[in-house]
Amino acid sequence: MIYPTRRTILITAGSAPAAFLLGVFAPGYWFVGLVFLGFLIALLVLDAALGAAGRDMAPIVSGPMSAAVGRELALTVSVRAARAPPRWCEAALDSHYLLAAPQGLRTRIVLHGGEGETTIPLVPLRRGTARLETVWLRWQGPLGLVWKQRRLSLGEEIVIVPDIRALRERSADFSHRDMLHGLTARMQIGEGAEFEALAEFQQGMDRRSIDWKQSARHRRLLAKEYRTERNNNVIIALDSGRTMCEPLAGLPRIDRAVGAALLTAFVALKDGDRVSLFAFDSHPRVSSKPVSGARAFTLLQRLAAGIEYSERETNYTLALATLTTGLNRRSLLVIFTEFSDTISAELMLQAVGTLLKRHLVLFVLLRDEELEGLAAAAPETPEAVTKAVTAAALLRERRLVVGRLRRLGVHVIEAAHDQAGPALLNAYLGVKQRNLL
Repeated sequence: MIYPTRRTILITAGSAPAAFLLGVFAPGYWFVGLVFLGFLIALLVLDAALGAAGRDMAPIVSGPMSAAVGRELALTVSVRAARAPPRWCEAALDSHYLLAAPQGLRTRIVLHGGEGETTIPLVPLRRGTARLETVWLRWQGPLGLVWKQRRLSLGEEIVIVPDIRALRERSADFSHRDMLHGLTARMQIGEGAEFEALAEFQQGMDRRSIDWKQSARHRRLLAKEYRTERNNNVIIALDSGRTMCEPLAGLPRIDRAVGAALLTAFVALKDGDRVSLFAFDSHPRVSSKPVSGARAFTLLQRLAAGIEYSERETNYTLALATLTTGLNRRSLLVIFTEFSDTISAELMLQAVGTLLKRHLVLFVLLRDEELEGLAAAAPETPEAVTKAVTAAALLRERRLVVGRLRRLGVHVIEAAHDQAGPALLNAYLGVKQRNLL
């Protein structure tokens, strides 16, 4: 495609008044305007012929084909000119609803020796597969009078997966078995409730571990040694309903929850526990059987990446009833959710009450920093007063529900979106050390 540049349009627009004045004051020279127009057309044809043709310009788009949601990635656009390279050109990519371009999708590339490249930063907004269909490339002729444009099909896909940056950054700590509990190997043997062996009592051991009957039989003090339980069931339930899909600090809440859930799942698998993933909104959507071993983390990551964004209301009664079906032993249920009103919270409380009779329930709630900021800000206008009162009422209802959950015996974690993962991990390790399972 060839079309005029801004310079050509300005020249043409400027010559029209001159031709009009020439026709008014010197009618005998009216043909000068036609001569100038023909000369301009000849320059346009010459400019189009001298510059690089469309087949001579080859754009190449490269970059990571997988990215974590919320983490910036950079696509590299490189251009190579086979003949008559221009000094510079412009490249543009088509947009996709899963990707945001902070600096725009169009960039300028300076060519040196017929080659040049630049980067376009992109930020994934949601999980899924973003397909880049088209790249446009345009450049000017030597005289700068015409644009030449080439359109190429890309067909490149960028798979957007959950963000596990925290897991990668701290993988060296998690890979060390002693770091999972924060205790030494000697203390791990002495903790827990599962009997390991009898050993001779030594100074510094807990006197409550002395087995008096065996000590009397062997005529020396013997103490029981315990080991930390393994193979516990850890079920991570993710609410993917309408409220959890609302944005929090630029990303949906569900994506924040998925990152924290995968961090804890990785540690639990490394520690020998069995982990399963469950996602629900109005109906159960994702359900996996309990898996064990570090190799099973890939399966959980793939299932978490497939959790869809829903616009439906959450049905806690159906979801939690389905979740506990087939659970024959006491398990740790980690539930990521959010409630926007007392009615939905009341249904949630009724459903959770039945779980506490047999299982240990841990709720993870993400603090709404925007709502807290509205409630704490000094109101200066009537609109600000309304926002502050509404935000304070919502926070008050939230605190009432959290208080009722804790009185029922539910462990509740309230943390900022960037601290939810470490907070949940610490709570999980605390449950293991206190033998609550």
